[in-house]
Amino acid sequence: MGYTVAVVGAGGISAQHFEACQMMDQLQAVAVADLSQERANDVAQRYGIKPYTDYKQMLEVEKPDIAVITLPHFLHKEAALFAASQGCHILLEKPMAMNAAECDDIIEAVKAAGVKLMIGHTQHYIPENLAAKAIIDSGELGQLVMIQDTRHVNYYADKRPAWFFEKNKAGGGIFMNLGSHSIDKIQLLTGSRIVEAKASVSYYGSKGDIEGSGIAWVRTKSGIPATICQSGYKGASKNETEIIFTDGKLKLLTSESLWISKDQKYEEVTVDRSTPPFVLQFNDLIRYIEEGIAPSASMEYSRSIIAVVEAMYRSEETSHDQAIAD
Repeated sequence: MGYTVAVVGAGGISAQHFEACQMMDQLQAVAVADLSQERANDVAQRYGIKPYTDYKQMLEVEKPDIAVITLPHFLHKEAALFAASQGCHILLEKPMAMNAAECDDIIEAVKAAGVKLMIGHTQHYIPENLAAKAIIDSGELGQLVMIQDTRHVNYYADKRPAWFFEKNKAGGGIFMNLGSHSIDKIQLLTGSRIVEAKASVSYYGSKGDIEGSGIAWVRTKSGIPATICQSGYKGASKNETEIIFTDGKLKLLTSESLWISKDQKYEEVTVDRSTPPFVLQFNDLIRYIEEGIAPSASMEYSRSIIAVVEAMYRSEETSHDQAIAD
């Protein structure tokens, strides 16, 4: 069975969705919408599809089987509700929404419309992450003890769109945008939801009203503690997850490499990169549509990530640990 696809938003991430469509016999991209006519035209010309400047008009006219939503965070709820009302299945970029209450509204609307929605948590499809999870699940390194996740990036670089620096449009700063990846990665690797968080953030950024760094201690329902350390200030970039066991360690450089240590040195792990992550993601959505098998990045799972982010912000405000309902 084939599916037509329309993408809401012609930003950089849209290209990865269109390229995945081109690789898959089941998918046919038909249209893109963006407020910028020039950007919509450029993307449409590149992929041989129709451009729109009004995504609602696009969905009403094209009636695609699948709507991919890649808008700023504050527009996720509105766009998801409209797409659902048009009978579209939905691939919604992360984070799911601005807060857990908005997630609940989306879940209710999607179920009422009888369509399928999954969230684009690409951590679930990155080859290095999948290889790390396979090793964890195999037990070859013994008991999983703890996880340390560190990410440093120049969050205030000029190339980042201005809305990222406005809390009422982004939902938060580095913890909402990049911290949600870390939360997702920890839950994916452990196979367990985070149920407790304590965090501290800083506001030394050069623009906006969002936090520019944060550090958090979290604990999963299965009892695994983890730290999340993120900085958006200047300095060398880093994206490393250290996974510590009783009989060794893994060093996960997401989207780059995976390393294993059983003694005093690390050896690189061979990783299967034969299928691009965005193709795997679409495969999950198609299986969900055709067989009703919910993806790992389901609506309820994705809501749990937003709940953890909110708990981290509450912890900063109250200086106390925060429990998260599982």
